[in-house]
Amino acid sequence: MGTTANRTLKLGHSPDPDDAFMHFALAANRLDTGGLQFEHKLEDIESLNRRAMNGDYEITAVSIHGYAYVAHKYALLNHGASMGEGYGPRIVARQEMSLSALEKGKGKRIAIPGEWTSAHLAAQMLIGPYDFGLVDFDAIPKAVAEGAYDAGLLIHEGQLTFEEEGLVLLQDLGVWWAEETGGLPLPLGGNTVRRDLEELIHQVSGLLQESIQYGLDHREESVAYALQFGRDLDLAQADEFIAMYVNQRTLDYGDDGREAVHLFLERAFRLGMIPQMPSLDFVR
Repeated sequence: MGTTANRTLKLGHSPDPDDAFMHFALAANRLDTGGLQFEHKLEDIESLNRRAMNGDYEITAVSIHGYAYVAHKYALLNHGASMGEGYGPRIVARQEMSLSALEKGKGKRIAIPGEWTSAHLAAQMLIGPYDFGLVDFDAIPKAVAEGAYDAGLLIHEGQLTFEEEGLVLLQDLGVWWAEETGGLPLPLGGNTVRRDLEELIHQVSGLLQESIQYGLDHREESVAYALQFGRDLDLAQADEFIAMYVNQRTLDYGDDGREAVHLFLERAFRLGMIPQMPSLDFVR
């Protein structure tokens, strides 16, 4: 343990309730970290994907889509997953329309939260190529409601609140994926550790898993902390959102979860949507 004393590692995660809930125990110093310190870096998932391509943070959440581009730098952990269990990112619009109307070249544009998000990859698998623009994830509902875009791809808590903007659901991508795969969950995000940490990887992995378990074991305290990242969610909505994406699956992908990640990326590679099929470590 002497080599870890007073060492500070940068920990990148999204400023949203589920990630805040997962990392509460570390942020609030509830765990014995064996001399490691964690500097929390809160950025939207697309920014984290981009940073991972440069190897900026020792530990970071990434999109499963984004992981295809950083697997040589980062090991994927077996916990910290965000998986849609028959639900997931949602394609919304101001009015009903067919998904085929959103195909590339048909004059419509979709607001997306990032080119390396898993939501964008899943939407391309479903629709095919489409015209899009990059919009901050929390600004997408308003951008669609005001007519700046014909449709929007919603991640995070926008999945629960889009109807308040007068928007309608065109497709829940988690429902589509479950139907496509015989009920597998839709892989969205995961926790990774930079490979050059070498002997620290398993220690860090254990601490991240302990933090998730702490949140699940001390739910009221952890949800109250996470609520500050909820952007207009009330306590009940924050708790609902956290339950969607932090659960037993987050502690361990499970055999079907690992299968889903492999299938998701294998299909993307087969379709020419990612440059290579990455190694999948699922480090414990």
